[in-house]
This record gives sequence, C-alpha cells and structure tokens, in this order.
Amino acid sequence: MRLVCLFSIAVLVMLGQTPEDLPPLRKLPEDAVDRRLPNGKSQRNEIIKEDHKRNLNDAAQLAKLSGEIKEELEKSDPFVVSLKTVKKLEDVEKLSKDIRGRLKRY
Repeated sequence: MRLVCLFSIAVLVMLGQTPEDLPPLRKLPEDAVDRRLPNGKSQRNEIIKEDHKRNLNDAAQLAKLSGEIKEELEKSDPFVVSLKTVKKLEDVEKLSKDIRGRLKRY
C-alpha cells in the first residue's frame, strides 16, 4: 500500500512540473490592440464591416457570372468553348479567392 501511495505522489509531482522546452508567454503586439478612429469607432469593427460589404458585392457578382456562364455553355457547341467563357471562369475563381482570403482573416 505504501508503495502505491509513494508512486502516486511521485507521479503527481512530475505532472506538476512544467516542461522547460515550452516557449515563454508573450505579450500581445501593439498592433493587436484595438485602435480607435477619430470618430471614436473601433478600427477593427469598421474594417470587418467594410469586408462584409465587399463580400456581399463579390458574392452577387459571382452569382451573376455563374448564371452567364451557364447560359453560354447551354448555347455553345459541346466541342467549342469560347474565350469569353474561359475569362469569366477565371473571374469567378479570382472573386472566390478574394472572398475566402477576407473570411480567413478573422
């Protein structure tokens, strides 16, 4: 019984120690502090609101482009793809990457 108690105490002592290879705690950089605009509003909140508006506009443009691409593909020959359609597909890809990038920021 004593051996079990001594072993459990030793385990608890070892678990209570912190490993020395952990990086030290660091303070937040000054950039992480929420700054205020001259009108008193939070700069971060204003950036988020502007990104949201841009995301909505880009999503509307994505929907419009995808509809146009669908119409062009339905009208075209199965063996021929127009350069206009390819350009629109590249625009769709660029818009979706822009939206994804803005969403990953926060």
